[in-house]
Formats: sequence, C-alpha cells, structure tokens
Amino acid sequence: MQNQRRPRGRPKSQFKESSAGTMQSLDRALGVLTAVAARDRSALTDLAAALDIPTATTHRILTTLQKHGYVGFDEDRQEWMIGIEAYRAGATFLKRNSVIEIGQTRLRKLMRDTGETANLAVPDGPNVVFVGQVETENPIRAFFPPGSRTRMHASGTGKAILAAMPDDALDKFFRDADLPRHTDRTLVTRTALEADLADTRARGWSHDHAERYEGMSCIGAAIFNERGLPCGGISVSGPSGRFDAGSIASIGTRVAAAAAEITLASGGRPATPGQNQSIG
Repeated sequence: MQNQRRPRGRPKSQFKESSAGTMQSLDRALGVLTAVAARDRSALTDLAAALDIPTATTHRILTTLQKHGYVGFDEDRQEWMIGIEAYRAGATFLKRNSVIEIGQTRLRKLMRDTGETANLAVPDGPNVVFVGQVETENPIRAFFPPGSRTRMHASGTGKAILAAMPDDALDKFFRDADLPRHTDRTLVTRTALEADLADTRARGWSHDHAERYEGMSCIGAAIFNERGLPCGGISVSGPSGRFDAGSIASIGTRVAAAAAEITLASGGRPATPGQNQSIG
C-alpha cells in the first residue's frame, strides 16, 4: 500500500479571520457586548435572535464577558445587562475627551436658556452617539439615553456635523452611507440633504423638523477640534409645537453660541469661512 502523505505546514487555526484581518470570535464577542449595551436588559434568546448567533454560542460569549466584568446576569429575571468593567472603559473615554467634560456646563445653561432638553453627541460612522444630556423639566420632552445612536441625516447634531465637513469627507459619507426613511419628513436623497446642509451653513445651525421622530424637533450646531474639523455637536430637542417660526431663530442662535464656546474652551478653532462649500 502507498503511504499517505502527511500535510505540511502549520494546522489551520480554529478561528476564522476575514480578509481585513479581523478575528471572527472577537467580532462576535464585541457584537454581543454592543447589543447588551444598547438594551437596558435582555434575555439570552432575544440577544441570540437579534444577532443571528446560535443560543449556545451567545451564552458562551456572555459568560466569558461576565467573567471579566463586562456584563452581569440577573438570576431572578434571567436577563443580561452591562457590567462594571464596561462602565469603567466608557468612563475612561469620557475622562480623556475634553469636549464631553467641558460641554456639561454649557448643556445646563443651554437647557435653562431655551427650556428644552440639551444634548451633546459625537460622530461615529454614519451615526451620532449621544454622550451627554440635560433634561428639561417640562413634562413633555425629548430623551436620548447616553450611548444611543441616531443616523446623521435624520438628526440635528448629525446634520450640523455633516454641514461642517470638508467636501471630500462629505463625498465619502454619501458614497458609503444609505439614507433610510424614518418619517415622512426624512431627507432621503442626496439632493434634498445637500440643500438642507447649505441652509445650515448659511445660518450656522441645523434644524431637524420631525425627521427622526414624529412630532419631535431638534436644532443643532457643530463643535470643532484644533484643526477646524467637526468633532461633535450640541443641540436642543423637544416637541415640534414648541419650535415655532417665532422661536426657531432665537434657539438656533443660542445653540450656535454654545457650540462656539465649547469649541474655544476645548482648544478647538471654528472652521475657516469658505472651508466647507456645498457640493453641486
């Protein structure tokens, strides 16, 4: 009998890696952690279904994350929740990001001046992530839990950031991002959104008129870093009925002033006039 040839070289790893060099197991673990963070509490089966990962695999990931303190488990309710180590990691981010720290006092002042909920957000791909908020005392109000995400094209802070982007960055956004519809007022074409961004540049503040949530509006302005590039945004949001024609301009002026204060206090500089030109 002919001897079988033994395979040469190193055995293949049990972990599959994509062409981009990412590890599938770590991708899955971070996906589970992100899903837990996006919910207050969640059952195992709900997480597995939402992520399209087998329940047994999801459970192994969760128990590993629990071992390191990144998630916790409520025995009574049989639900998973975010853990203390995830909080510590987030707190480190907040500590090093001076815009977030400096923005808190401006948020409180902006809420008092406008009577509406004031928000602070930072860009993350096609989204903005809310990292700070001071709620109004009005019984009907907007609320975005820290860490929640909204698509840029349907957000006051997001549109303010888009309007402040250099042309090449804005071109990349339109190439890479889709523009899903959330309400009848959502701007879902490049032409419509570019026209709105041109208005934002001219005014110095953006206006989300029920484009993400029915009956809710938002006015935002961009915050700039030391290179004059948008690194975040500040806004006020509330029921559309309180954002009438007589108050919008006044609110917009206050929001733009608060954004300018944060920019200067954090060592940033406003964009040079003419730096951001609308794309035809």
